Amino acid sequence: MLKEFKEFAVKGNVIDLAVGVVIGGAFGKIVTSMVNDIIMPIVGALTGGVNFTYLKFVIRGASGDIPAVTLNYGNFIQNVVDFLIVSFSIFMFINLINKIKREKRAEEKKEEEVKEREEVTLLQEIRDLLKNK
Repeated sequence: MLKEFKEFAVKGNVIDLAVGVVIGGAFGKIVTSMVNDIIMPIVGALTGGVNFTYLKFVIRGASGDIPAVTLNYGNFIQNVVDFLIVSFSIFMFINLINKIKREKRAEEKKEEEVKEREEVTLLQEIRDLLKNK
């Protein structure tokens, strides 16, 4: 069982996944900071100073020791904005990586075509030399 666990733990996919999770966590913190510290203050300024996080609808007010029951839709709006920005950022990053891969494949294909043409030319020259003998 220990041997199987070692094989599993050192597989490339597991290590790649671990690295992805760590980088994703750090990326999430960056995006959350961007939303909370840059985007939402601008949106708040455009909407007259509204802070979405604290928007709520009171279903039942507080009475005595019983706290108020509220529907915190502002926090939901904040989380939706976070999600949209994170997903768009990831989309743009993946799109960039795919573009780089496509360009690399096109470059490799051109190099392969050049090599094939050189081989054909070389073979034609050899054929011509053999005909002339």
